[in-house]
Amino acid sequence: MSRIFDVDEDNIESTDPTVTALTKSYLDIIKAVGEDPNREGLVKTPARAAKAFQFFTHGYSETVQTVVNDAIFSVDYDQMVILKDIEIFSLCEHHLVPFFGKVSVGYLPNKKVLGLSKLARIIEIFSRRLQIQEQLTKQIAEAIVEAIQPAGVGVVIEAKHMCMLMRGVEKVSSNALTSMMLGEFRENSKTRDEFLTLISRNQKQ
Repeated sequence: MSRIFDVDEDNIESTDPTVTALTKSYLDIIKAVGEDPNREGLVKTPARAAKAFQFFTHGYSETVQTVVNDAIFSVDYDQMVILKDIEIFSLCEHHLVPFFGKVSVGYLPNKKVLGLSKLARIIEIFSRRLQIQEQLTKQIAEAIVEAIQPAGVGVVIEAKHMCMLMRGVEKVSSNALTSMMLGEFRENSKTRDEFLTLISRNQKQ
């Protein structure tokens, strides 16, 4: 069952042991960088940050099976299904800073289709974890295969990584592009090209 998250950040009292542990950790971080945790602007920050981080990583509390539930439908349709430009926000597992961008997914049904909102939910499960973009791309594709056993799947992610924008090389205009092609999308160049053409339409508008 999916967890319900308290969005009232100013209510610092929490009985959730995860929030309690994160709050203590954020308090230690604030002290470690040389700040005064009792300063007016920081008094509630550890609890706020704890609840925010819990939300940022809520994908750990969900599974493909529970999210998909009964939204799989038998249908006589064998043409491509595409959902494009789905916004994602995730955390880099190397630096714990955000990366964000858009995902496009497509699949060829094999007598089954998945409710469109469930595709977005699958993406949310894996993006709301500590991630690298390459792994996230693969996990989304494999989850769709697990859910409906399609004839093929394609996933493309384009994202900006704050670990590159804010630190290190500081290349503010750079985007990372990753793809995962399975089944017909890998084996059939016409299928793959059709998918890539369709998700690139109106991209600049």
